[in-house]
Amino acid sequence: MDTEVAWVLSGAAGLVLGAFITFIWRVDERRREEPEVAPAPLVPIGADAVLRVLSSSAVIVDVDDEVSQASAPAVALGIVREGHLHPAELVELVRQVRRDGQIREADVEVPIRRAAPLQVHVRIAPLTSRLVLVLAEDRTAAQRLDMIRRDFVANVSHELKTPIGAIKLLAEAVSEATDDPDAVTHFSSRMSDEADRLTRLVQQIIDLSRLQADTLSEDAVTMKVGELVAEACEHSLTEAEAKRIDLRSTVDGDLFVLGDRAQLHAAVSNLVENAVTYSPEESRVAVTAKRVDDDVKITVSDNGVGIPASELERIFERFYRVDPARARSTGGTGLGLSIVKHVAASNGGSVEVWSEPGLGSTFTLVLPAFDPEVDEEK
Repeated sequence: MDTEVAWVLSGAAGLVLGAFITFIWRVDERRREEPEVAPAPLVPIGADAVLRVLSSSAVIVDVDDEVSQASAPAVALGIVREGHLHPAELVELVRQVRRDGQIREADVEVPIRRAAPLQVHVRIAPLTSRLVLVLAEDRTAAQRLDMIRRDFVANVSHELKTPIGAIKLLAEAVSEATDDPDAVTHFSSRMSDEADRLTRLVQQIIDLSRLQADTLSEDAVTMKVGELVAEACEHSLTEAEAKRIDLRSTVDGDLFVLGDRAQLHAAVSNLVENAVTYSPEESRVAVTAKRVDDDVKITVSDNGVGIPASELERIFERFYRVDPARARSTGGTGLGLSIVKHVAASNGGSVEVWSEPGLGSTFTLVLPAFDPEVDEEK
């Protein structure tokens, strides 16, 4: 009896095993007959084409915080380095978005080797269940411009407040000194000086606001460089004579430039005026103009106090003064060199500077040379 039961159980097991083998064989046959389906790509098809046309730098990050796809601007911006997102603050934002699926925006500082860090605005959003999209925009220049504008408004307010306050105080002094003719004469003379300073400051602010776009002037005319130099020297001749400064000019041949006459006159006059103002008595100021290849170079040299090397990069900033106390005592507004820089750019040129403390300074206004007989026929 036991033998028969054993044979029955063995037969049943054989039937089950045979049926299982048959099932596996049939499944394998079906797999062979069916075409193989490629696994779905991690990054959606066409994502690279979309990244190329985006105005923002774009990066797609996977679940392991590795970069799956990145646009060329993103690499150039420095937020993608060796296949990884950078800096750590940005990686943490990506992880937060992956955890809760919420879109985030933030301003991130991206360190740059041997340079000031970039100010980058990022927008991070989930792309799929496994991918996160990072859009980045470099706002360094925009933030710098905003800072310059804020500083400009603050500086204008301060600079206007100084002469206005002085005029008010002097007016009060005049009213209290009606019985003293000498005091009235003194205070009224001071009021006139402050009013002149205020007028000059307002005019320079107006000029600078017109020039700060650095676009080529539409009021370009042909000018003789010799006339520009002569007018600029004439403008500062009285002050030069008062300080017994030898103011000399030399212009090589008939040099011409094409530009805005009023702007160029202001630029050359500012350079000569600065040279005379910051030069000691009985010194020398030389103004030269010559052609070098396709450029006309108008150079103003003095034997004044000079400018430290650390200050040279900032002297063209608006309202910047190397020596604020000396500048205010001479009536300087801190806008003259900034105007020169913008005039040069607005007329297709540039401005160069050399200076050494105790030896003096040399400023060179470089403008494209113009040949009336040749260039006007083009």
